[in-house]
Amino acid sequence: MARTVSLQGFLKDFKAGLGDAELMERHGLSPRQLELVLQKAVEKGRLSEAEVSARRSMPAPIVPSRRGATPAPAVPTGSTTGGQRAVRSVETGASVQDRFSHTTYLIRKKILKIFGGAFHIYDPAGELVFYSRMKAFKLKEDIRVFTGEDMQTEILVIKARKILDFSSAYDVWDSRSDEKVGVLKRKGLVSLARDEWIIMDPSDREIGILQEDSLFLALLRRLIGLIPQRYHARIQGRPVCSYQQNWNPFVLKITVDFSDDVERLFDKRLGIASAVLLSAIEGRQG
Repeated sequence: MARTVSLQGFLKDFKAGLGDAELMERHGLSPRQLELVLQKAVEKGRLSEAEVSARRSMPAPIVPSRRGATPAPAVPTGSTTGGQRAVRSVETGASVQDRFSHTTYLIRKKILKIFGGAFHIYDPAGELVFYSRMKAFKLKEDIRVFTGEDMQTEILVIKARKILDFSSAYDVWDSRSDEKVGVLKRKGLVSLARDEWIIMDPSDREIGILQEDSLFLALLRRLIGLIPQRYHARIQGRPVCSYQQNWNPFVLKITVDFSDDVERLFDKRLGIASAVLLSAIEGRQG
């Protein structure tokens, strides 16, 4: 439930020079809610975009997370590292939200990577919008999704509930708001022949399914290993997304397509997390 904030009191503290961390603590706001309040103030003409932009140029606060995500230290805008302009550790809500606005994405994973796993996710223009890294030698899988390879801005966390369980459930969290987005649970026994995942809402209620395209092709893939995989996601029985693997012996590529989701039933944060999980388990069916 959204928190009601006194805009007058908020603006008084804002203009008094309180920092983001103090504003969030005093008014009980998350980083995302802080951005929304500032946006509302601009729309009402109570603040100018110049005033908000001036605040955005200040170092961003580090906000502790209840479920264990470790925020990266803030880097002041304009500082440099290794001859390149540094990237701020926290981006505005709008800029991160834009990364989830695309209809299609391309995921690349280097198959020959020895330890752990790294996934690059690109928008239709070929720009890197997400970067995911899976730690090696973890008994309980813990996958983080960032806005770039510098791993300065964490946006999603995908954590397995159990240790080395081929039918484990994975909780997906929004790192910015500390909000649970949903759950992805693999149907272990069924997936021995044909991969199938249950899609659940934040309250663990089943809302959809993610399934390999056909039993016949799934069995052939397990016997031959050279047939690209294809998955379809359905929410409330309606098609919302497809995941198509493009065969390459050195680089795993998966095209993610949300164009079927005309009613916007599928939270793209959960859709991207699903794609990362499918990439992570490539070659480990069953």
